[in-house]
This record gives sequence, structure tokens and C-alpha cells, in this order.
Amino acid sequence: MNIYVSNLSFHTSEEDLKDLFSKYGSVASAKIIMDRMTNRSRGFAFVEMPSEEEGNEALKGLNGKEVEGRALSVSVAREREERSGSRNSFSRSGNKRSF
Repeated sequence: MNIYVSNLSFHTSEEDLKDLFSKYGSVASAKIIMDRMTNRSRGFAFVEMPSEEEGNEALKGLNGKEVEGRALSVSVAREREERSGSRNSFSRSGNKRSF
């Protein structure tokens, strides 16, 4: 089960997440998403638990739990949506705005 965890303290490490979730079962991985520019945590992560049953227990036990002064939001991760081609309105040819 892939689990989305948000409202993390910026000081929480991947090891902290593994320890927290391992109280509910086996943890295959824990990945905190980092900002590319600052290399700091963006405040959310994904935790992979092989057992659906243990993952559901972790959801129940950790959603709303206060960790490092912040109430965690824990839910089943959704599939990533496909992004559109560009992040801004500049075209690649000549950097002219396209309207």
C-alpha cells in the first residue's frame, strides 16, 4: 500500500517516518519529497507498506496524530496525474508569450 503523508515537520527524516510507521507493520520505503531549489523538505512524503492490512492500521493510527508539533494527514496515495507540457505560458521558440 502506498501512503501519502502531509503536514510533516521540516525536521522529520525518512528514518523517523520508517520508525513511526513500523509500529504498525513492515515498511518497504519512506521517501520525503524535497524542493529542488533549496534541497529542503516540502512537508510531505510517501510511505510504502507491503501489507494492505498493516497499511490500513497505520492510516487509522497515524492520521491526525501530532508529531513534532504538527498533526499528520495520512491517506492512501493516489496515482500521479499526467502533467501538461509546460509550466508557464512561454513557447520554446523565441520565448514569446502564447495566448
